Amino acid sequence: MSSASPNQPKPEEDGVNNDTQSKKAAKKEAAKQQKRAAAAAAAAAAVTAISLDAPDPLAAHYGDVPLEDLQSKSVTGREWTEVGSLTEGLEGRTVLVRGRAQTIRAVSKKMAFLIVREKGFTVQCVLTVSPDVVSLGMVKFATGLNRESYVDVEGTVSVPNSPIKGASQQVEIQVRKVYCISKAVPTLPINIEDAARSELEIDKALQAGEQLVRVNQDTRLNFRVLDLRTPSNQGIFRVQCQVENIFRQFLLSEGFVGIHTPKLIAGSSEGGSAVFRLDYKGQPACLAQSPQLHKQMAICGDFGRVFEVGPVFRAEDSFTHRHLCEFTGLDVEMEIKEHYSEVMDIVDRLFVALFDSLNERCQKELEAIGKQYPFEPLKYLRKTLQLTFQEGVQLLKEAGIEIDPLGDLNTESERKLGQLVLEKYGTEFYILHRYPLAVRPFYTMPCSDDPTYSNSFDVFIRGEEIISGAQRVHLPDFLATRAEACGIDVKSISTYVDSFRYGAPPHGGFGVGLERVVMLFCALNNIRKTSLFPRDPLRIAP
Repeated sequence: MSSASPNQPKPEEDGVNNDTQSKKAAKKEAAKQQKRAAAAAAAAAAVTAISLDAPDPLAAHYGDVPLEDLQSKSVTGREWTEVGSLTEGLEGRTVLVRGRAQTIRAVSKKMAFLIVREKGFTVQCVLTVSPDVVSLGMVKFATGLNRESYVDVEGTVSVPNSPIKGASQQVEIQVRKVYCISKAVPTLPINIEDAARSELEIDKALQAGEQLVRVNQDTRLNFRVLDLRTPSNQGIFRVQCQVENIFRQFLLSEGFVGIHTPKLIAGSSEGGSAVFRLDYKGQPACLAQSPQLHKQMAICGDFGRVFEVGPVFRAEDSFTHRHLCEFTGLDVEMEIKEHYSEVMDIVDRLFVALFDSLNERCQKELEAIGKQYPFEPLKYLRKTLQLTFQEGVQLLKEAGIEIDPLGDLNTESERKLGQLVLEKYGTEFYILHRYPLAVRPFYTMPCSDDPTYSNSFDVFIRGEEIISGAQRVHLPDFLATRAEACGIDVKSISTYVDSFRYGAPPHGGFGVGLERVVMLFCALNNIRKTSLFPRDPLRIAP
C-alpha cells in the first residue's frame, strides 16, 4: 500500500482549498472596490458642492461649444492627435485630442481624472487646479460631463512613474482646456463597461457575492450604436474589414475582375421557397438569393475570372446561431481548364493567405476580441486538407454515427466530423468534395464516373460550413433539364439558360458569407455578433 505524503494535500482537498482561496480573494477585491466607490462618491459630492460666485478668468478654456462654432464656421489650422498614437515619445508636447468621455472620476474638489476614448484606444487626462492653468470651475465642468459625450481636450503629454491600469495608452494628458462638442443623455440605455464585460468577469463577481450587469443579445442589438463602441466590437468589425480587403487583394492578384450583379431579379436564383418576393412595376420579382446566375453570365461574357462582394437575401425562417436573412456574400466564379479541383485550389490558397494575414495584421484587434470572448487561434494546414464526401461519411461511420450516404450533413454531423478531422489531421479548416447530386443546386455538374455524385464541395471552419462551391452545368439543354428536375420554372430563368446557347467555357465557383467567416475564425457563438446591424426573421431595426 502506498500512502500520501503528510505535506502534500489530496487532490480533492487541494481543489477545495483553491476554491476557498479564490472566493476569499474575490470577496476581498469586492470590498476594495466598494471602498473605492465610496471615496469616489465623496469626492464627487465635494466637487458638486463647489460654489462659483466670482467670474472665472479661465472660463474660455472650458465649456459647451456653441452650435455656431460647430457649423463649419472657420478653418483654424488646429491639429488633432489620435489617442492611439499617444506614446512616451510625445512627452512634453502639447496635444489636442477628440473622443468620448468614457469615465469621469473626481479625486477631490481640486483634482479629477477623465478617460477619453477614440476608436477603441483610451488615454487618462488629469485636471489639477493650478493658477492660470486649471480652475475649480474647469474641474466642476469636467466632472459634470455625461459619459459618452464627445469632448476636445488640450494639454501636455506626461509619463507617469507607475503603469496606467485604466487606459490603453501609457501616458497622461495634463489638461489645460476641455470642451464638450456633443452631449450624451445623462442616463444611457446600456453602459459601455457593462456591454464590454466578459462572462468570466461576471462569474468571478458572482463568486464574491456581487452581481454585475449582464447585457443580453436583444438589448445589445436594440441599442447597437452603443454596443458597437465596446473594444471587442471595434475589433470584430476591423477584422471583418480586413477579411474583405484580403479577399479582394488576393483575387485581383490572381487575375480576377470585381463585378456587381443585380439584386432585383425575375426568378429564384437558388430554387426553393426561401426568397423575398416583391412587386416590380406590376411584374413578380424577388431579391437575389445569390449572384449565382449573373456571375456565370459574366463568365459567358468573357471575363474569365470574376468576384463580387455584395448583399445576399434569404427568406429562411432559420432561428439559429449562424443564419441571417441578409448577409454579405463573397462570391467567386472562374473558367475551368480541366478539373473542378482548380476552384478548390483557389479556395486553399485564398484562405491560407487570409488566415495568415489576419494573424499578422490584426493582433491588437484579435486580442481585444479575446478579452471579452476568449478563443483559441484557428488550426489550419499550409496545404488545405481535401476529403471526399464518402471519406467523411466513413469517418463518421467509424465513430459510430450512421448517416444517409446520399443525403446531406446536418449541423450535428458537421460538428462531429470537424472534431474527427481535427483529431486525425490536426486542422480545423478543410474541404469536403464530391457531394451527392441530390442535395446540390440544379446548376451543379454531376460526376463523370457516378452521376449520383457531383463535382461540388463545401468548406468547413471549426466544424461549421462556410463555403459551398462546384463546377457548373454550362450546356443549356442539360441545364434546363436539371432546372425542371429541381422544380424550377425554366421560363423564369430563360435569359440565364439562353446565355449558354452562345457558347460558354467550363466553369465553377463558390460563395462564402463574410459574417460567418469572421464568426468562426474568432470562435464566436452567434453570427449576430459579426453583423453590423443584423437582419433575421424577427429583426429589421435598427
